[in-house]
Amino acid sequence: MLTPGMVHACACGCGVFDVATSSMFPTAGDNGIAYFQADYQDQNRNWSGTSQAPSANNGDKGIETYFTTFGLQYMFNNNWGAQVELPYDYRKFTTVTANPNAANPGVSTASVDWASLGDIRLEGIYTGFFADKSAGVDFGVKLPTGNWNYNNAWGDVDRDSEIGTGSTDVLLGGFYRGNITKDEKWDWFVQGLLDVPVLIQQSYRPSVELDTAAGIDYKGFSLGRVRISPVAQVIASYRGHDNGDNANPDNSGYERILLSPGIEFHIHPVKVYADVEIPVYQDFTGNQLAAQALFKVSMSYMF
Repeated sequence: MLTPGMVHACACGCGVFDVATSSMFPTAGDNGIAYFQADYQDQNRNWSGTSQAPSANNGDKGIETYFTTFGLQYMFNNNWGAQVELPYDYRKFTTVTANPNAANPGVSTASVDWASLGDIRLEGIYTGFFADKSAGVDFGVKLPTGNWNYNNAWGDVDRDSEIGTGSTDVLLGGFYRGNITKDEKWDWFVQGLLDVPVLIQQSYRPSVELDTAAGIDYKGFSLGRVRISPVAQVIASYRGHDNGDNANPDNSGYERILLSPGIEFHIHPVKVYADVEIPVYQDFTGNQLAAQALFKVSMSYMF
């Protein structure tokens, strides 16, 4: 308790990858979307409050994660649809080790890397508010399928650093989009997703997380049959404190705002989308690892 360097805390904030992806909204004329999404973040800076803090204040030194997701969305009619997401992630975690045989116990670091199926998401979709599917809500569950008890011989991986949360979560979200100009070249959208854990395992309750996004895009560029759409977005995230005997509430929870320029290439029925998400405001409780930027690429096929 008297050694700040031994505090272990990190903030994944992985739900941010599930918003600001307007190319995945259901569209009129297409019943389904099959997609693959790849995300990346390298949490290599210790952050406390609204500013960067000394690395010595956090026993965790780095979390590098490659997220991959295979998804299928299908609209059974103009009102109802369903979506399933199957994630598979790779993580490299560097932290002060508990290895009693280390040359300098309590100071030497351990690097642990592993890959695992993530937490599967099953959702229903309702878009019956308007004929053009310009608005919709989605609701479902996140299942505890991800590995939440992986560890090395000395137990260096904490619950908040696992690929899976071990919890069953209720998901509730929605979106709305519209035209800014009559020629329909400028569009706007808003989106939100609430993640609420309801069933937990072994005294670790991850916090409620809310991710929201608002953006505009321009559809006036084309190259042959390829429509090119630049996108500008603002993303806001909130995560409360984790709870339970295996949680670290004093070093979990945050608020942050990210700016996210992106671009989409559309040659029907294929879309390719990419963006970078840059934090411009962060307020972290205690000491947590943060990334300088987050990256997203997705490819989808509409049918």
